[in-house]
Amino acid sequence: MSTGDHGPRDGSATQARRALVVGEALVDVVARPDGTREEIAGGSPANVAVGLARLGRRADLLTWLAPDAAGDLVRRHLEGAGVHVLAGDRAPARTSVATAHLDAEGAATYDFDLEWDLPDAWDGDGDDPLVVHTGSIAAVLRPGGARVADLLEQRRGTSTVTYDPNLRPALMGEPADVLPVVERLVRTADVVKVSDEDLAWLLPGIAPAEVAEEWSRGGPALVVVTHGGEGAFACTAAGARLQVAAPRVRVADTVGAGDSFMAGLVDGLWSAGLLGADRRDALHDVAAATVEDLLARCARIAAITVSRRGANPPRTDELDDPSVLAAVLADPPA
Repeated sequence: MSTGDHGPRDGSATQARRALVVGEALVDVVARPDGTREEIAGGSPANVAVGLARLGRRADLLTWLAPDAAGDLVRRHLEGAGVHVLAGDRAPARTSVATAHLDAEGAATYDFDLEWDLPDAWDGDGDDPLVVHTGSIAAVLRPGGARVADLLEQRRGTSTVTYDPNLRPALMGEPADVLPVVERLVRTADVVKVSDEDLAWLLPGIAPAEVAEEWSRGGPALVVVTHGGEGAFACTAAGARLQVAAPRVRVADTVGAGDSFMAGLVDGLWSAGLLGADRRDALHDVAAATVEDLLARCARIAAITVSRRGANPPRTDELDDPSVLAAVLADPPA
């Protein structure tokens, strides 16, 4: 797909050709089954910003970091990946921490010590981004969650809005309390990516495809449900229903897999010239074949990510090199 005039990947993009990612950046303590622990920068929206930067996009991150050692660790990681961390007029007393407990298969469960809010003003806010993305803790946790929802509604007039619920039951309370928050953001969003695990917790007993179809009738142009190693299902407001398989790879862990998929989805829509409020009608009319190509590429991105330890999404040159994926396939071709 051609990048057209919606942002070259070589760094020469105009200031307006950017993504604004809004949400938490924090320290992830990864606790592995062998008893080892590692402190790394994390947070779902921060991982999406890194994924976009790795794919050659300008990504600005509006987040909530303290001026402490943990915050410095996170900033170094983000800026080293090419993410521009926006400076705000307020900051928390300490940087948040999430502990990811990995099981023998590499799947993660989390507990948290964090707070979330937004600054009242920040730098780099003089031009309209093509796309504004949010999700996970930042979209739910008070006091910042409601302010994020307001910000997305304000930005909808100039930008595509994308949303990944990426729910954290240990932190967010009861599904009945979270559902209205999620539904408000779904109605605001142009693109929603949600995991089958999120939907099983949020709306138990309802088939993920049924939820996706209902959501696609309420505002979004595209709703994607990821099914881990089984691939992804998508439905569009134009009526397309399609599914793609995921490559079978040797899994190191699943940390950041959904975030890298989300970054790939934004990047693919960017390349297709479907981002920006002026492209909303075109996005609602997107062809099924375009979506299928996008999802297959996102599945490759996520597959490469899970083959590595931690949230370590591929760069464009790695994604475009067939040998990178071939090297981590669980059943490589003869």
